[in-house]
Order: sequence, then C-alpha cells, then structure tokens
Amino acid sequence: MTLLIDMNLSPLWVEVLCREGFQAEHWSRIGDPKATDREIMAWARSNGRVVFTHDLDFGALLVTNQFLGPSVLQIRARDVTPTAAGDLVVRAVNQFREHLERGALVIIDESRMRARLLPIGA
Repeated sequence: MTLLIDMNLSPLWVEVLCREGFQAEHWSRIGDPKATDREIMAWARSNGRVVFTHDLDFGALLVTNQFLGPSVLQIRARDVTPTAAGDLVVRAVNQFREHLERGALVIIDESRMRARLLPIGA
C-alpha cells in the first residue's frame, strides 16, 4: 500500500510515513499541482494508491459517484502538520490497513477514527 499525499498536506508527511515503514509520495512530485480532485482520484485509482488528504471533497466524490476506489484517508483536525498529527495518522493507517487495502474511506479526527468500506451508500 502506497499513500499519495494530497497538495493540501505538507510534503514532510512523506518522510514521517516512510520512517514508520509506509510507502508514501507527495502529489507535487507526481502530477500537476493544479490538478483537480477528480484527476488525482483517477490517477490514484489507476496506480493503486491511497489518497491521504485534508480535503473533504475526496470523500464526497466517493459517496456521490459510488466509487470502489481509491481508498481515501481523510484527516479532519485543526493542525494537520506531521509534528502535531503524525502519531494519530500512523495509528489510523495501522488500525485500518486492511480496510484501506480493500477500499475504504477512513476519517481521522481529534476524538475518533472510523472507516466505511466502499462503495458507500450502496
């Protein structure tokens, strides 16, 4: 499983996640920084990546389009820097690894973590 870090999160996440044993890459190294969410989703789906984002639109795309993938790891917190949220994100990826590998929307906030298998609402 490789995490594709969205433009709205710091490239520093790559180092933090790789140090914890995960594969990760930042969208700025792969594609157009001005790509739409749909373009990023399509690329992630075609290339077997899990999108890691702070953008609520990715979850909305999964729901409204009944997508089976890619999985999305969505962080909802005031401070989404690796320093502040690194431990929380690592815990979520470890806890929901199987879900993310099968196809899921995993939502992390400061008080809880939850997963919904794809497609959502089917």
